Amino acid sequence: MSSGQQARAQAAAITPSEPGGQSSDQERAPADRVRALFDGHQLSPGQRRIAQYLIDHLTEAAFLSITELAERAGVSQPSVTRFATSLGFSGYPALRDVLQPIALSAVAGSPQSREQIRHNELQAAVNAEIENLENLRRLLADTNQVLDIGRELARSVPLTVLGLRISVSLAEYFAYAARRIHPDVRLVTRGGSVAYDALLQSRAAGGTWVLAFAMPRHAKETLAALRAASSAGLRTVLITDLTLGPLVDEADVALTVSTGSRLVFDSYAAPGVLSAALLQSMADADPERTQARLEGYEQVADQHGFFL
Repeated sequence: MSSGQQARAQAAAITPSEPGGQSSDQERAPADRVRALFDGHQLSPGQRRIAQYLIDHLTEAAFLSITELAERAGVSQPSVTRFATSLGFSGYPALRDVLQPIALSAVAGSPQSREQIRHNELQAAVNAEIENLENLRRLLADTNQVLDIGRELARSVPLTVLGLRISVSLAEYFAYAARRIHPDVRLVTRGGSVAYDALLQSRAAGGTWVLAFAMPRHAKETLAALRAASSAGLRTVLITDLTLGPLVDEADVALTVSTGSRLVFDSYAAPGVLSAALLQSMADADPERTQARLEGYEQVADQHGFFL
């Protein structure tokens, strides 16, 4: 498909025709029409900066050269090209062909201030997270899977929690809380031979399960660690945003939950709630142990004055 054909196809995808030849996009804000180009694509933080610049400065940015856009967005020219191709265009000129009619409609219509556009973008990010949480609520409608996983994780002593790169924060949260109700939780936040060594030690100590987090952008080290866990005889539960791919194929159990991708960096409302649900299921799997450990911790916390 040529650049012109591809541009027209992209434009048609975001401007569906209504009966009588009227375009439904006439009722959509230009910023929303531009934002629709980016939905459904996994963009790096640098690419999201370009996308946000295009949304914030649409009427000007749509007519910039690739050199000018790269300079204004604070990225390199190759980054702009990769950004356009990641959206399915043959290059930046094809993307610009789609942006320019939208920009012209913004000029002709009621203009929005840059502050209003930014405000709407932040609200859109929250709305996207609400949708992610709604999807998680539907996933948890049948609690059997999460309860079964919680029981298995509770029985694994030690229990290994793995999270590399951007997934470290989720793994640390889970491990911190799990240590309050589980006697031996081992956190792995470094890949390579360090992770492999930790997994081998966990298996040798009697561990049977690993809980792994894999959020975008998915690290090759995470895949290597999952394979190492399998080779060591450990089973794995994977929390990720993927439904297909090598990470999911390697895991024994995969729980899929979406991340918020509207901002420069992903947000993790739904993965955080799913983590808390798994912790709850672990606590319920052995209520006597849970109660004893929580009471013991509170006594230590009071004795040493951990909290205000």
